[in-house]
Amino acid sequence: MVRVEVAAPRRSRNHKKSVKRNAPAQNHLAQNHEVPGLRERKKARLRQQIIDTAIRLFRKQGYEKTRVDEIVKILEISQPTFFRYFPSKDAVLRDVGTLGFECVAERLKSELSTKADTTERLHRLYHAMALEVEADRPLWKAVVLSGAMDPVRSPEVRGVEGVAVSRLREILAQGQERGEITSVFPVLHLAEFMEALYHTVVRQWTVDLTGPHKLTERVDSAVEFFLRGVKP
Repeated sequence: MVRVEVAAPRRSRNHKKSVKRNAPAQNHLAQNHEVPGLRERKKARLRQQIIDTAIRLFRKQGYEKTRVDEIVKILEISQPTFFRYFPSKDAVLRDVGTLGFECVAERLKSELSTKADTTERLHRLYHAMALEVEADRPLWKAVVLSGAMDPVRSPEVRGVEGVAVSRLREILAQGQERGEITSVFPVLHLAEFMEALYHTVVRQWTVDLTGPHKLTERVDSAVEFFLRGVKP
């Protein structure tokens, strides 16, 4: 077979001049194309700075005493700028709430990969969660007061909360299949009971409604109470 090579057409001087004339316009278009990426990065950076500053103040002086004007003063931005990112100081904590549910979902996924029984899984899961909250009480008090992990007050967390609850249901369903917990009640109801019990204990502990005590001890007792109630 004969190989045919087609020579590239020769370009005229006029073509070269046209390319040179168009070069500035092409560079301008390229710069405009890059600007939105840079702008978005700046917005994301400022958004994270607002979150970090607010959390630092919540930890230092408490959620109730922290005001938006303090946050903007530290960051040297205006209140309108703050409100372009967050409608209120409550909204700042919704990222924390979302991250909280994501961590819970990952812990549940990890427990599903083990061969432990339901009792061991639930005790280990909720004890680890309680330890994390206990280690950062001022922040989690702010989360509770702001409703950042409340799917009713913060619809943004419903998706990740749903993932976490579905994995808890899976753990309980396996417990029923193994005969470790009662099958009298639907898994949906059992998961709701356990979640409500845990969140009630955490809320009471963070706002000090029931006096000083360790959260881990209260949560361990709550899990044991639940497990005794769901014995087959």
